[in-house]
Amino acid sequence: MKQVTVEDLAKQISLLKWYAAAITLVVIGLIVFMLKTGNGNAKELTVERINIVEQDGKLRMVLSNRARQHPGRMDNRDFPKRDRPAGLIFFNDEGDECGGLGYNGDKKEAAMFMTMDQYKNDQIMVWSYDQNNMPGQQYKSYGFTLNDRDDLPFSKQIQYFDSLKRLKDTAAYNAGLNKYKAAGHLAQRMFLGKSKSGDVGLFLADSKGRPRIKIFINNKNQPVIQTLDEQGKIVE
Repeated sequence: MKQVTVEDLAKQISLLKWYAAAITLVVIGLIVFMLKTGNGNAKELTVERINIVEQDGKLRMVLSNRARQHPGRMDNRDFPKRDRPAGLIFFNDEGDECGGLGYNGDKKEAAMFMTMDQYKNDQIMVWSYDQNNMPGQQYKSYGFTLNDRDDLPFSKQIQYFDSLKRLKDTAAYNAGLNKYKAAGHLAQRMFLGKSKSGDVGLFLADSKGRPRIKIFINNKNQPVIQTLDEQGKIVE
């Protein structure tokens, strides 16, 4: 397994900071531009969706509420309509979705995320916050994640996960997700942050997504360093 150094993590976090700053500047620029158009006296802009396009009409960015959010696009085709959170979606030079910023929240759950997508694929770098307030399921998790993905077409991934969601069965969805990972389509390689169990630290996995190194402070404020084998057993 490739060693991840503190310098590597610093570079990755610095990159994400620039990405977040760029998103902020884009949103501010959009607002200023829209306010300066029209009669020049507008002090407030109320819209459900804004599309940014090239001169030839190619879509480059969408800022939208939940109801009108873009379903995603790949290989010159939009995906079927699906539920997506409000936020900002980016599209690359070929018109494919390539990342974005999304958020939602109510009394039951809340989340916010900023992503970078692999070319012709899904998220490989993610800043995220996730909270569940349901009785017996309460947790808060937030941090920075790195993923490895294979070359399974993104359209096939969308079809697979949409079929799991239609089951409306959490256990079946988790089983389907585990099957997906076991097939090598997705491996979480690193998480830096607070896990659902309350541990805060650095968690590294091998190319198959198996946890191998954990450096963290547990929910009892105890420092822990663990090295694990391929079966997940702690190596003494």
